[in-house]
Amino acid sequence: MKLSLIVPAALILSLGGAAALAAGPAADPVKGKAVFARCAVCHDLNTGANRIGPSLKGVIGRKAGTAAGYAYSPAMKKKAVTWNAATLSAYLAAPTTYVPGNKMAMAPMANPQDRANLIAYLQQAAK
Repeated sequence: MKLSLIVPAALILSLGGAAALAAGPAADPVKGKAVFARCAVCHDLNTGANRIGPSLKGVIGRKAGTAAGYAYSPAMKKKAVTWNAATLSAYLAAPTTYVPGNKMAMAPMANPQDRANLIAYLQQAAK
């Protein structure tokens, strides 16, 4: 006797499987390095040197507006957020909405896969 198990999607969702069902392709740090090329014009990644924008060395886990030696906008200094995958994604998706009055002159990064790839790269490279 052969049994087949069919689990309704509603049951999976109620058991905490929403992330598994909603998850897209995995983030790729190699592709994220290519995305970072757009950021590298203004941001250092590894030396801690500030450029037009603050250094991104150690950005994951850092409180917004606190990189040493960088002149942040008052809006960024007041933003009570610690940078992690979710907060970085929200900021990159809509910088002027997430931190109104910030100094970063970057168009929103609309592609969620690009954001995920970039963040995966930062998690590996910006230590």
